[in-house]
Amino acid sequence: MLRMRALGIVLLTLVIAACAPSAPKFESSDVTGSSFARDFALTDHNGSPRTLADFRGKAVVVFFGYTQCPDVCPTTLTALAEAMKGLGPDADRVQVLFVTVDPERDSADLLSKYVPAFDRRFLGLRGDADATARTAKEFKILYQKQPGKASGSYTMDHSAGTFIFDPQGRLRLYVGLAQGVPDVFVHDLRELLKAGQHTRLLGTALDQLDLVAVGIFDERDHRRAALHRARFARDVAAVSGG
Repeated sequence: MLRMRALGIVLLTLVIAACAPSAPKFESSDVTGSSFARDFALTDHNGSPRTLADFRGKAVVVFFGYTQCPDVCPTTLTALAEAMKGLGPDADRVQVLFVTVDPERDSADLLSKYVPAFDRRFLGLRGDADATARTAKEFKILYQKQPGKASGSYTMDHSAGTFIFDPQGRLRLYVGLAQGVPDVFVHDLRELLKAGQHTRLLGTALDQLDLVAVGIFDERDHRRAALHRARFARDVAAVSGG
């Protein structure tokens, strides 16, 4: 019985692998494999500590700015809010994060009023000056105070691109300012979510096969079961072109 079940899972897994979608065609810049923007350690506008791992399973969109930004920040957040509408139900599988480069003025309270005004699902993130600098360096973001006309006032110059991570937490896309329109966000996020769903299905099938393999072999012989799974995984990878 277990062997028949294993055979069924093998066939199902091979079908999933064979039906893998072709490589996604993005409209923004594909930066897959980049060694920067690997993680962050900040606090959201509700006071909860956050890292990239907290959003595993969702496509994550990260944009750096500040609440008193007169143009680029509200324009980008508005485009992302429109994209969320365009995604329909898939929007619940996307998390937009707005990281302030002006923690001196952007308190958690201010972020909690500003960021969700564009979409209630958006989160504002902040850190102290050191955490902000570390995060900006990791993401290759440049920012600098510029004195204003009034005494003590200032604006912030900052990089204006958007980073998009797949549901596995890998940096995949960089959206330049000129590319950041709702249609581009909708198209590329859908491509990432589609690819992520296939990866999740394949992983579930492999996990099921692992459980059956342990049942087929003597429970004391875990090494043999592990070798069985490894050989199967290689076969699946060969079929799927991976």
